[in-house]
Amino acid sequence: MTAIALTIAGSDSGGGAGIQADLKAMSALGAYGASVITAITAQNTQAVTAVHGVPLDVITAQIDAVLSDLDVDAIKIGMLATPEIIETVAEALKDYQGPIVLDPVMVAKSGDSLLQDDAVEALIRHLVPRAALLTPNLPEAARLLGQPEAETIEEMEKQGAALRELGAASVLMKGGHGRGDFCEDLLVTATGMMGLSSPRVKTKNTHGTGCTLSAAIAAGLAKGLDMETSVEEAHRYLRRAIREADTLTVGRGHGPVHHFHGIWAKNG
Repeated sequence: MTAIALTIAGSDSGGGAGIQADLKAMSALGAYGASVITAITAQNTQAVTAVHGVPLDVITAQIDAVLSDLDVDAIKIGMLATPEIIETVAEALKDYQGPIVLDPVMVAKSGDSLLQDDAVEALIRHLVPRAALLTPNLPEAARLLGQPEAETIEEMEKQGAALRELGAASVLMKGGHGRGDFCEDLLVTATGMMGLSSPRVKTKNTHGTGCTLSAAIAAGLAKGLDMETSVEEAHRYLRRAIREADTLTVGRGHGPVHHFHGIWAKNG
């Protein structure tokens, strides 16, 4: 059977994040990627200059079209932008039984906001309880909880547990915004914790890292891997994609990670 993963997210015209990054990551890891576009952004490596939400009925129609025909094994949800879009996606997925990876996209790498302030509560109410995995970075976790950003592993553990209390089955606290020579991620589940550590790579080309990681995890789940294995495989993939990012020359700002590092290397 073909592993199929669906991404529900915004489009990045620069190709480094959002739907485009998701489909690249899913493809690189051996899953067939389908997509539902929730918003169109005018975006490059330097800035987001415009955001246009897709009409709600069109979002619903996209979801219905995919789920009525494709046997979707896992879903990744990214940029949703408004409370209305969040509620629409939640309603359209009410009968879906597979795992959902929820990436609470709030701010672009350029610093531009991608989630309205009044959408945070809607996200917590309608989608966090549906998530098999919630994947916030440290600022996103703090905003969801109304707390200061975690600065230690102990604080990351407490915030991960608090986010699980909001309904998420598992939480991956991403430490990319932390300090130190190593990036420390922490997976918090019902049965315990798993730490993932990697040396920080000195590069400005990290556009789309969050999208890429959550999509890669969804690809693993779609292939039938368990949560821990999916997270570990995705973590290794992203680490290499960041290490190889500087081999690309895309844009003048925060360039993308190298989603196809393994494939392009093999093809010379």
